Amino acid sequence: MKETAAFKHFDKKWVFLVIGILFVAANLRPSLTAVGPVLGFIREDLGLSHSVAGLLSTLPLMAFFVFSPLVPQLSGKFGMERTLFFSLLLLTAGIFIRSCSSIFTLFLGTFMIGTAIAAGNVLLPGLIKRDFPHQVGLMTGGYSLSMNTFAALGSGLSVPLTHALGYGWQGSLMFWALLSLVALFIWQPQLRHTTMNHLPTYKNKEKNRLWRSKLAWKVTIFMGFQSFVFYISINWFPNVFQDRGMSAEASGWMVSIMQFVGMPATFIVPILAERLSSQRLLSTIVCLIGIIGYAGLLMENPDYTIWWVLLIGISQGATFGLALTFISLRAKTDYTAARLSGMAQSIGYLFAAFGPFLFGLLHDLTGHWFVPLFLLVAATTVQLVSGLGAGRNSYVLEEETTIS
Repeated sequence: MKETAAFKHFDKKWVFLVIGILFVAANLRPSLTAVGPVLGFIREDLGLSHSVAGLLSTLPLMAFFVFSPLVPQLSGKFGMERTLFFSLLLLTAGIFIRSCSSIFTLFLGTFMIGTAIAAGNVLLPGLIKRDFPHQVGLMTGGYSLSMNTFAALGSGLSVPLTHALGYGWQGSLMFWALLSLVALFIWQPQLRHTTMNHLPTYKNKEKNRLWRSKLAWKVTIFMGFQSFVFYISINWFPNVFQDRGMSAEASGWMVSIMQFVGMPATFIVPILAERLSSQRLLSTIVCLIGIIGYAGLLMENPDYTIWWVLLIGISQGATFGLALTFISLRAKTDYTAARLSGMAQSIGYLFAAFGPFLFGLLHDLTGHWFVPLFLLVAATTVQLVSGLGAGRNSYVLEEETTIS
């Protein structure tokens, strides 16, 4: 009887942890993707210029860049569970502050949201490596699917919520505080299981070695260009499609479709990747799918747009799941996974921060969408090449050793 009770208690603990991870992941994107569709309302209400309004997309990414390398240190001091809990508190506060009708609170809240999300971005791969070392692919696929599902809902529901709630863009953006509050409630029991990481001194050397690791940089470049093309897509594709004759509402849903269609790949690819001894071929295939999709958009035939968007969505979903899986597969310990996650996501989101600006600048300079769209083809080609290295069967810090 005691063994049965203990087994049930063990089961409940892990079930609640899995549910908690899925809800933390669900909060990592919708508060960001919800902004784009209502950006016009925000500009009109607060009198923002296009360039200033564009900072709303860039500011969270810069927060990712600044704080991602610091998150593992906070986790080592306070534990992963507590760090994630406090990040959810910060996220909730940031959502409420951002929804106040002033320019100062808009940008303050946005920065708080970016800082909070950085913690979840960095820690979830390490948490999975620590607690689910034999289910890395399944858990990575699950939390990636949760993240991308709510990212798509953030884009698709933003404008409808503006009208349905009756509080304009403020109510639409504040809506996502409900999700973070639910996540706080669900994650709270994990505080009883907080594991403190008292890191030995030699791991400071490991930190420096990581930034000199060729394999770590290949993982970082792969994630960086995945973020680069993704944030360009969600910010600029509506404008591209509208210039080609699509309505504003249809172009917004086209971006949502792009995210929804990638969800199966986001879930399946990490599971498949974990079972393969090398992920080089898989990485090449999913990147080639994206290259075909972006190259297709170079042709200005609106009849084929949906097909190119479907290919792009599949590629983005697959490469996102693969990028997160690389972090866990290429790290030998949960601590190294958190460090690698901090490095890859810091540099990766720095790439992403400049992506939308560069895309828009190329359009301003050329007056056409061909050159900016070709940038996406080139970026995905670089991602393909980096994936050949990141998919190699080895650990960071032990590149000379092949995993048996």
